[in-house]
Amino acid sequence: MRTTARALKLAVGTTAASVALGVAAAGSAAAGPTAHAEQSAVSDAEVAQRWAPVHYQDVDQTGTNALGGRSDYIAAYDFDGDLDARNNWDNTRRHELAATAYYSVLETGSHWFVTYMFFHPRDWADSIFDTEHENDAEGVLVAVQKDGSRFGTLRAAVTVAHTDFYFYVPSGSTWGAGDETLDGTLQLATNPHDGLAHPVTAQEAKGHGLKARPGYDIRGDGVVYYPAGRAEVPEHPDDRDVSYRLVDLQAPGGLWAQRADARLFASHGTFAGDRSGGCGSGGISCSQNSANAPWGWDDGDDGPGRGALATDPAGLVASYFSIPEPLSRTYVHNPY
Repeated sequence: MRTTARALKLAVGTTAASVALGVAAAGSAAAGPTAHAEQSAVSDAEVAQRWAPVHYQDVDQTGTNALGGRSDYIAAYDFDGDLDARNNWDNTRRHELAATAYYSVLETGSHWFVTYMFFHPRDWADSIFDTEHENDAEGVLVAVQKDGSRFGTLRAAVTVAHTDFYFYVPSGSTWGAGDETLDGTLQLATNPHDGLAHPVTAQEAKGHGLKARPGYDIRGDGVVYYPAGRAEVPEHPDDRDVSYRLVDLQAPGGLWAQRADARLFASHGTFAGDRSGGCGSGGISCSQNSANAPWGWDDGDDGPGRGALATDPAGLVASYFSIPEPLSRTYVHNPY
């Protein structure tokens, strides 16, 4: 456990998403809804904080492009202080990678849908059989049923691993398989920073595909990130208690607002990226413009379409899952 002084030294910024820490009656991750007379008012930031994943990041230190493991640390998309996505590969070695994740909350009359994005400046390799590319963004959608309790009940998750989606429900969930088979059980773990049960996700080293743990897991060294309202830098590649902060994708001046900025995006939903800084030296090649923001995520052989996981999650889960309770597809709030 890091000391307070160390945390203050390494923590970078705060966000409104941290206000939900320590909230009482904070929602259920079990099967049964918690009965309350009426739904309490709750902000998007609080909903996102309540269901933010405990996140396991496998770390590989081998090869020049690993930078001793730091190429596997999660970071802000503007970690280097600018919006030029084409210098992120180069700047990974020059700037601290403070733990940041992004979210957007869409709401219907019956459910909340929260998309989380984890960003890495490099998708890297140490084999001539693999490719590399600048920038990497993968994530998870969680579906939460409104049940009268303040934060509802967690029903399912869909994760993004490259160009494939994976489908999970927590133990006891009422949801089942729809057009797709389930890929496993969504595990929950207590976040020591708020004492609440959160879904557990994990990313592989190098390529950073994301699944529910243990679909991926730490294999040796790795970082465990907790949603605790501060953007900390791992002390070393095997740091098992690092706080990450949440940032709203839809905030004024945020990632969605920058979607037409040619410095950051090569096209709609696709981050810009080039071959500078040694990209390609660890693998067979370096591909350009290969990472996608949530509104560009797509499972190529499925029906809902590019970006639907973020922009129409109610429609997406209606296709992918069998859902016994009423599911409203009319959005009370959809900033896309």
